[in-house]
Amino acid sequence: MRYDILLWDLDGTLTDSKEGITRSVQYALSQLGYPIPKADDLEWVIGPSLKESFKILLETQNDALLNEAVLTYRRRFQEIGLYENEVYSGIPELLLQLREKGCKHFLATSKPRIFAEKILQHFLLAEYFDVIMGSELNGQLVEKEAVIKEVLKQTPEASLSKAVMIGDRKYDVYGARENKIDVIAVGYGYGTAEELQAAKPDFIAPNVESLGQLLLS
Repeated sequence: MRYDILLWDLDGTLTDSKEGITRSVQYALSQLGYPIPKADDLEWVIGPSLKESFKILLETQNDALLNEAVLTYRRRFQEIGLYENEVYSGIPELLLQLREKGCKHFLATSKPRIFAEKILQHFLLAEYFDVIMGSELNGQLVEKEAVIKEVLKQTPEASLSKAVMIGDRKYDVYGARENKIDVIAVGYGYGTAEELQAAKPDFIAPNVESLGQLLLS
C-alpha cells in the first residue's frame, strides 16, 4: 500500500453537500438584505472558510457584519443544511475496504467539527474514522493547513511518509504541502480541473473508482 494514514476532506470528497451549503448561504444573504445568487454560482464557497467567502459575497471587511452572516448561515445549516447532503456512491465501501487493509482514516475539514461529527454520524460514516478534526465555532483551526497539522499531531512522526491528504480544492493541496505530506485531488468535487492542475497535487483521481484503485495499489 502506498499510503496507510489517510486524511479526508468532507465537502466535495466524501459527500456532495452543495444543496445544504448553498441554500444556507442564500438564507443568510436574504436575511441580511443582499442579492441572492443562484446555487450554481455559489459552488466556489464550498471549501474555503465561510467568513472569507462572506467577505467576497458582502464586499466588506466589517467583522460585525461578517460574524452576523456566519451566525445566520449556521442557524439554518445546523437545523436543515446538515442533512441536505448525500454521500458519494462508493465511498462507504471504499472506507471499509481500506480499513480492512490496515489504513487509518482521519477527517480534516475546515467545517466546524461539531457539524462534521453530526454529518458523519447521520450518514453512518463516523465508525470508519479514528479522528474527526475540524474548525471550532470560535474561529480556531479554520485554515486547512492548521487542521492538517492538528491531525498529524495524533499520528506517529514515522508514519508521515505514508500519509496523504485527499480533497477536492486547492486549499487541500496547499494545506498538505505546508505539512509536507502527499496529496490526492479528486476531480468529482467542487474544484475545477484548471484549479486542481494549477495547484499541482501528487495525483488527480477523476472519480471514486479511480481513487480506490490508487489507494489500494
